[in-house]
Amino acid sequence: MSALKMAAQIDPQAQAPSYEGEDVFVAVPSDFSLETGDTLPDAHVRLRRYGRADGPVVIVSGGISSGRFIAGESGWWRDHVAPGKAIDLEAYCVFGFDFAPVEDHRVRLSPRDQARLIAVALDALGIGVIEAWVGSSYGGSVGLNFAAYAPARVKRLCVLCAAHKPAALARGWRGVQRRVVEFAIAQGDINQGLALARQLAMITYRSADEFEQRFEDGALDEAGRSSLDRYLIARGEAYIDAMAPQRWLSLSESIDRCALAPEGIAAPVTLVACPTDQIAPLEAIEELGRRVQNLAALRTLPSLYGHDSFLKESERVGAILREFLNHD
Repeated sequence: MSALKMAAQIDPQAQAPSYEGEDVFVAVPSDFSLETGDTLPDAHVRLRRYGRADGPVVIVSGGISSGRFIAGESGWWRDHVAPGKAIDLEAYCVFGFDFAPVEDHRVRLSPRDQARLIAVALDALGIGVIEAWVGSSYGGSVGLNFAAYAPARVKRLCVLCAAHKPAALARGWRGVQRRVVEFAIAQGDINQGLALARQLAMITYRSADEFEQRFEDGALDEAGRSSLDRYLIARGEAYIDAMAPQRWLSLSESIDRCALAPEGIAAPVTLVACPTDQIAPLEAIEELGRRVQNLAALRTLPSLYGHDSFLKESERVGAILREFLNHD
């Protein structure tokens, strides 16, 4: 990892394109407060810059488990953010960022709060207008909120598998997941609670057809578990090291606090919806498309992978992103 750099205005002559990225941490103002009135415990907004320092700025954001590492060997969207790829590091200055809170704290915050923090960071970096925001899942909600909060600061917006408000069914699932974690905390077994919540989440991220095809054999082993059970258990256990539980509770609640009036978004918007997405249903994204001022395109992405299609359908997502960024 390159050395940490505190926020300063970007010097376009400072470096050649950076493909692995470098950290840039921006101080959170002491008077910054969340919309709920809570105080954010974070000292910094943590970003990571990739690509050309003098290029048009593109911000990339994903689901609550993603973060600032978007490109390079450890990048969660390295299929798309790389030299010569859809979000070309030879052409753009690309930022990923960590959602607040960055440590294991439980605070009441919203996607609009995340957007306000990015505005603070851009101010500190001397960046007035960004070329584009590409956001998927929770990051798409944050992108929508940024475009509504600071409509003159983004030229175009691409939102994948996200809408302006949470679907009721998805809110119900997330509420159960949070109560599982809260119960586990009360019982002194927080890791098991987080793992169980992740197992339930994995079921909601994918489609029924995928599970039918992948786990057609429902035979139980001696422990009474099927191949699907073993898959979900493994995914839950892996999540223990990937996400801090109080932070997860904060971000899960934040999804359900999204309450955006999309009519305030002035930038051209490209929307991407998967018909089998149970988290951000096609109908909700179609409603969003009717309500924004300038719908550039609404692309459907048929996929077995449901909400995870933005992660799994690399070739088709890449084509959509190329079209989006090449559009005049």
